[in-house]
Amino acid sequence: MSEQLKFVVQELNKDPFNKSYNMISFDSLEPLQLLQVLNDVLGVIDPKQAMDIREETPDQTAIRIFSCLRVLKYKPPTESTFRTGLVQGDKPVVYHILDWLLRNIPGLKKRAYLAKYLVKVDVPADIMQEDPMNDLYLQYEELIETFKDLHKQAEGLRNSGYNTGEIRKDISNMEDEKEQLIKRVDRLKRKVEQHPNANTMMNVAKNLRLERDKEKKLAEQRQEQLTLIQHSEQRVKRLQQQLHEQRQAAVGATPEGLLQRLEEETRANSYIVKERLPKDIESRKKTVTDLQRVVAEPAMGQADLEELHNKIGELNSEINQLVEKRMRSGEPMDDKLSLFRQQAAIIAHKKENAAEGLRETRDEYSRFTHEVDDKRELARQASGGGEVLKGDEFKRYVNKLRSKSTIYKKKRQELAELKAEFGVLARTEEILQQRDENIDQQLSALESKAGVAGYRQTQEELEKVSSKKSHLDHTKGQTLEEISDMVRILTGKIAERKGALAPIIKELRPLRQQSQELTTEYNDRKQAYDTAAAGLESNMAKLEAEVRGLHEECTQEESRYHYLNCMMGLLQQQEKRVHEEMKSYTSQDMTARRKNFREQYVRKVQEQENLAKGLREQQKSVRDGQQDAVHQMKMWRDIERLLECKRMCLERQAGRGGGQAGYNYMEQQPAVLEDDRLVL
Repeated sequence: MSEQLKFVVQELNKDPFNKSYNMISFDSLEPLQLLQVLNDVLGVIDPKQAMDIREETPDQTAIRIFSCLRVLKYKPPTESTFRTGLVQGDKPVVYHILDWLLRNIPGLKKRAYLAKYLVKVDVPADIMQEDPMNDLYLQYEELIETFKDLHKQAEGLRNSGYNTGEIRKDISNMEDEKEQLIKRVDRLKRKVEQHPNANTMMNVAKNLRLERDKEKKLAEQRQEQLTLIQHSEQRVKRLQQQLHEQRQAAVGATPEGLLQRLEEETRANSYIVKERLPKDIESRKKTVTDLQRVVAEPAMGQADLEELHNKIGELNSEINQLVEKRMRSGEPMDDKLSLFRQQAAIIAHKKENAAEGLRETRDEYSRFTHEVDDKRELARQASGGGEVLKGDEFKRYVNKLRSKSTIYKKKRQELAELKAEFGVLARTEEILQQRDENIDQQLSALESKAGVAGYRQTQEELEKVSSKKSHLDHTKGQTLEEISDMVRILTGKIAERKGALAPIIKELRPLRQQSQELTTEYNDRKQAYDTAAAGLESNMAKLEAEVRGLHEECTQEESRYHYLNCMMGLLQQQEKRVHEEMKSYTSQDMTARRKNFREQYVRKVQEQENLAKGLREQQKSVRDGQQDAVHQMKMWRDIERLLECKRMCLERQAGRGGGQAGYNYMEQQPAVLEDDRLVL
């Protein structure tokens, strides 16, 4: 434990933490300060965790630290006491976490960076059923896979370790190849210039190159148009699907239903604002007041705890006596109202639970909304740092790219011209260097003829040596002057510091002895304090466990009491209903007997039997007259067809070939009698 604490303190005093702790000051930190140190270390690993824990609630701090440690794959030594120990800021738990974090900071930084992009968002199934969200999630997974590949490539490039000498060798080889290409181009130009139709061939080749560029450009435009058409079709399909879903959702929707839904939401919001929030604020204020009162009171000893236990026992006995007295002297009207009070309390409890569920659902919805916005931002950054273009914006973007492509081609042509000019200039430089070498050779030959070979080279070297010597002499003089000034200044400063430190050293000698004595006394008292604190903590733990058990037992008995009281009320209501039924059944009063359930049910059964009897008689009469009715219906249908035939014949006779037309009509419309049936 001491080695672990020593390592943690040493690492915290280094960069980037720059703390000024020692083992004593760090071990005496409060739980809140210790959690702040842990949060600062997590903030160095993951910048999103850098914050002041006093700005958030303890629950939010614990959840955030738990999630961060889960992402970093921290394995606690004991799962049972880890969560409570971290929430309470226990030293062994926090020390172990700090030791693990400080030993693995580089790897944990990399893991935190990757977790920001690789940890997938949990989207509910009902939201995933929507097409836009499903497409967005698929795109999100594809971006994650792309990020994995790019990260692997980047790591491979970092670890490949290219040799600088090889790169320089490649550059020199490329320069040699460039010179060879320039020479080859010059030779080809000279050959082409000798051709009789050189200009015509050059124009034809230029036109061919332009046509090929134009063909390539048209192919790219065609591909862009096909891509646009495909995106438009997909967008149309999504919009049609959304329209279909909206129509299905609108089936059965009425203005009354919408108004009712809005009224329910309004009632829920008004309940939360007017009833729930004031209660929460009042309870928070009461908790803060209690905590302030507890902080203001002095430390409690064993006698104070025993006195509190005695008071609690007296109050519980007094409460039991009052309850028994109230039950003995309870009035019937109070007993009747107690059931309604209990029902009202149950309903109020249900309303509070529903309001709490609504608040949690809204918080979850807002959290999901923020996550969706974050993912959209990530998608926007992955798509090139801008929004995903659609419709007219995409067309404008394509036109902008086309204009940039035109500018790029012009610049590329200018670059080609500059490269050609560079080749010419390089060739000129090469020719001039050759001429310079020839002139040097001629001068060397003249010097050898005159008997002074190497005169020019020797003269240049002498001039260089003389200039270097004068420069060195000047530098030596300045350096000696600077050194002498520096020695003089340092000597004066040392004398001043010695004079200033002499009285301080005299005062420090007795203080050192006093510090040693105080340190010894402090260690003794600290050991006694630790022993006493350990004993008090063990006693406090036992008392807290006993109080917790008694509180749970009291809560169980209270819940059992309320349950039995509710069941008793229900049984009393059922017994009352049975007595009223028996009283009305045995009563001689006809009006009371009519209210009897048995009489009512017997009367309704008799009415249904009479109705069924009448329906059966009606069915029998319909079945007896079915054949006559069918025969009569066929006769009427035959008469209708004969009259229709006569009408058509008269219409045909009024025109040309009326008789033949009537004959044809009779052939085309044969009299077919269908079987008609009466369905009962």
